[in-house]
Amino acid sequence: MTDSPDWRRRRWEATHERIFEAAVGLFETEGFDRVSVSRLATAAGVSVPTFYAHYPSKEHVVMRLMAPAQVAALIAAQPAHLPLALRIRRAAVESLTGIGAEVRDQLHARWQIIAGSSSLRHRAGEFDRITATMVAEACADGGRPRPADLVVASAYLAAYTTGLLTWADGDGERTLEECIEAAFDALAQA
Repeated sequence: MTDSPDWRRRRWEATHERIFEAAVGLFETEGFDRVSVSRLATAAGVSVPTFYAHYPSKEHVVMRLMAPAQVAALIAAQPAHLPLALRIRRAAVESLTGIGAEVRDQLHARWQIIAGSSSLRHRAGEFDRITATMVAEACADGGRPRPADLVVASAYLAAYTTGLLTWADGDGERTLEECIEAAFDALAQA
């Protein structure tokens, strides 16, 4: 008897989640930089090769890079006549609308880990630059991205990340949306 593709998918997702949960637990108690991939794999009950089959690096457990198609869809969902800065701002805020409490809690846990690690804060900047390139490419409609679009996208993604870090570092008095809007407002006033 062979395994059905649906069963394989569910097994893969369960393993992926088990690795994530084990990693977050270790990162929260011991700090991101002190935990090795080997230790993560052992805590999740998987081999190191299985870990790498699910995550390209330990950073990717807590940092998720969107696919270019996802970025393009978020930008395309905004009215094309709006300036790029406003389209990015609206897409960022709308992407948070309707996320459930469990997803929000996972997001908060991930960003607290990122906020607590200088190497992950640095890596967040790299992810911002990669995502900004995706935004500029989405606006280029298959052509070469405009430098101005890349500058705007880079600035707004850096502001978005600043909002996430502010929320993660905060005492819970401000919501995620408030922190992100405040970061965008600061950029718009600069």
